[in-house]
Amino acid sequence: MYIYNVTINIEEDVEKDWLRWMQEKHIPEMLATGKFSEAKLCQVMVEEAQGITYSIQYTTDSKETLEKYYNENAKQLRQEGVSLFKEKFVAFRTELKVINHVKNFVKS
Repeated sequence: MYIYNVTINIEEDVEKDWLRWMQEKHIPEMLATGKFSEAKLCQVMVEEAQGITYSIQYTTDSKETLEKYYNENAKQLRQEGVSLFKEKFVAFRTELKVINHVKNFVKS
């Protein structure tokens, strides 16, 4: 399992519009590619000098599927955010390989 993590620092004056766009349009479009099984939108709880920072984590089954996303979908899906929010954000992307995933189950 892999996580495609996108960390974004967005300027406060467009944050609400960006959050709405992410939740209503961009994340659903990412999932609609069929290459990701889930997405988590998280606010990074560290105070930055400017803007507000978020992490969006998309889970995928393999490095090969992630490569297909890069080759088939990434350019188009990234372009809309650039067009809408222009110079109001900075983004960087990381790939994470999940080594161990443990869930805590409480016995009744």
